[in-house]
Amino acid sequence: MDNRRLKGLTDLKKATNYSLSGLLSAWKHESAFRTECVLTIIMIPAGLWIGNTLIQRLLLVTSCFVVLTVELLNSAIETIVDRIGREFDPLSKKAKDMGSAAVFVSLIITLIIWLAIILGN
Repeated sequence: MDNRRLKGLTDLKKATNYSLSGLLSAWKHESAFRTECVLTIIMIPAGLWIGNTLIQRLLLVTSCFVVLTVELLNSAIETIVDRIGREFDPLSKKAKDMGSAAVFVSLIITLIIWLAIILGN
């Protein structure tokens, strides 16, 4: 193996470790993330059962992962803002509120997908 492939594998291993560390941190410190993970674990089999086609199943399952992704980004924003300072600042509030709104929108998207597929079947 040449050095570029070894570096690529090393970088992939590091990136995987960073990602797992981030997931573990979110699990330990973010109750909303834990709740959404538990719901995702319940909703994946339900989505596979409810969906009649591959596309329906993919939409039902991936919508759950979209919520988790947005929650992780929201948690990252909140962590950065808290790192800067915990005193009230209108820009900090704005950033946190927008992150929260993104999670809310992802939940609405998931709800729309689930209702459309359930009611359309």
